[in-house]
Amino acid sequence: MRPLLSSRPGRFAARFARADRGSTAVEFSLVALPFVMLIFATIELALVMLVCTTLDTAVEAAGRKIRTGEFQESGAATKSDFKAVVCARMTWLSSDCANNAYVDVRTFSNFAGLAANSPQAASSFNAASTCFTAGNPTDIVLVRIYYKWRLFTPLLDVAMENMGAGSGFRLLSTATAFRNEPYNDNLPVGAHC
Repeated sequence: MRPLLSSRPGRFAARFARADRGSTAVEFSLVALPFVMLIFATIELALVMLVCTTLDTAVEAAGRKIRTGEFQESGAATKSDFKAVVCARMTWLSSDCANNAYVDVRTFSNFAGLAANSPQAASSFNAASTCFTAGNPTDIVLVRIYYKWRLFTPLLDVAMENMGAGSGFRLLSTATAFRNEPYNDNLPVGAHC
């Protein structure tokens, strides 16, 4: 009987087991997909953080216009006017801002009422339930902006989406609260919305 290694298939199997010329290609193919997914996940998370930072900055600047009375005194007093002020501060997102940003500005008679006002849950977000009232001098105002961000990384979008399964969106929000300055002699509106 002939030894196993002396047969043609046996020699081929032994030679195949010793060969290492393609090992780098095989190892790369095993590591490439997780590595590329990690890169895209990092980019996705960085973009979400950048959008949040941009949104925070825009809301602070736009809120200051309400706090000082500049917004109310300019004659612009609608939700869309305020949204335009916010979107003007979000320069790199200005094209998407008009469709994806939602403004919610409310006045309160005290800070306890403001503290009790919770933001809308992302999974049940309803743009129709937002309201807008910039208030009068010395009113307590809560400015909250919601922004709908489309996720683009496969598999990560499922983990990060919060607007319902399969939506592919993450609802981001930011808020600022303050007491309006006494910019004229009008009486406070008090709690509204």
